[in-house]
Amino acid sequence: MLHEFIHSYRDAIIKRAREKLTDRPWPLVSTSELEHGIPLFLTQLSEALRLKATAHPFPQETIGVSATQHGGELRALGFNVSQVVHDYGDICQAITEVAVEQNLPIASEEFHTLNRCLDTAMAEAVTEHARITAESRSAEQIEQSGQLAHEIRNGLNTALLAFHALKRGTVAINGSTGTVLSRSLTSLRDLVENTLTDIRMSANIQQSERIPVAAFLSGLAMVGQLHAESRSLRFAIDRVDPDLTVTADPQLLESAVMNLLNNAFKYTPAGGRVVLRALRQARRVHIEVEDECGGFPDGANEPFTAFAARRREDRTGLGLGLSIARKAVGMHGGDIQFRNLPGKGCVFMIDLPLAAEDSPAPIVVS
Repeated sequence: MLHEFIHSYRDAIIKRAREKLTDRPWPLVSTSELEHGIPLFLTQLSEALRLKATAHPFPQETIGVSATQHGGELRALGFNVSQVVHDYGDICQAITEVAVEQNLPIASEEFHTLNRCLDTAMAEAVTEHARITAESRSAEQIEQSGQLAHEIRNGLNTALLAFHALKRGTVAINGSTGTVLSRSLTSLRDLVENTLTDIRMSANIQQSERIPVAAFLSGLAMVGQLHAESRSLRFAIDRVDPDLTVTADPQLLESAVMNLLNNAFKYTPAGGRVVLRALRQARRVHIEVEDECGGFPDGANEPFTAFAARRREDRTGLGLGLSIARKAVGMHGGDIQFRNLPGKGCVFMIDLPLAAEDSPAPIVVS
């Protein structure tokens, strides 16, 4: 009988199932295989098989309850839904393999009961995993939305205060109050641009076209100059080879470059210099933003991490700029690299493939 086999070869089945799990590059479970994992399921399965022909069959909801808890435990360990399914699939394979090795045929009725129990356990575990995942994402989205709303409110309040001061005529528009208004409006614009970019990337919306790099960077010159002037900085664009072209979504690429520029403007002290340049390296195009922030401090957080600790004393903004920029560049088959200049500044470089010789038709991905 299958229930007797499972009871007798319990340790061998558990060992085989664990071997299958450890063969995959997934998170390892504890040696106890989790409180509501394989051992408990085998106990319940054996009892279900034993009672299947009696007047008091094993209640399916019992397996469902333990599987629900098991799904939550796997989610806490970092397992995704596919891994949860494989976790239960491994149990079925382990039972079948050990049974074959012991020359024990599994009757069709018993195999049906085994599959029914596995189906119940798998469904409940996956459902619980999905529920916890959805709640986690919802909480994360709420937190990000709250932080975004907080930043927008702060920016609007500051802009309104500066506007009313200017409206009274007691201060000049080109003075400190005008600078505060300019920075507040710029920050609000950046928040909106980053949010829109993030939405487009999440929806996988991309409209690519052939872009002459020199003309593209020239189009950013005026905006960059206004940013620099509002912070008493010098801004320059090195001469760019007019033949340099890339294939990219103009809005996403502009968002990435402006995020790097905003980062440079924010952390470069007044009187410092920010440089934007583009170079050709073999079949690649490097768009570089060099600042004079003093260099990235030793032991600081990875600069591309969203909500990372900020450099120097300026802690405004959501800290999403570099993270969003890297995602946008990644959608074009490129990356952003970081080079530290200790005691001087930092260089952030967008690395993109050079456009093909033949101009492609616009690509729309949605």
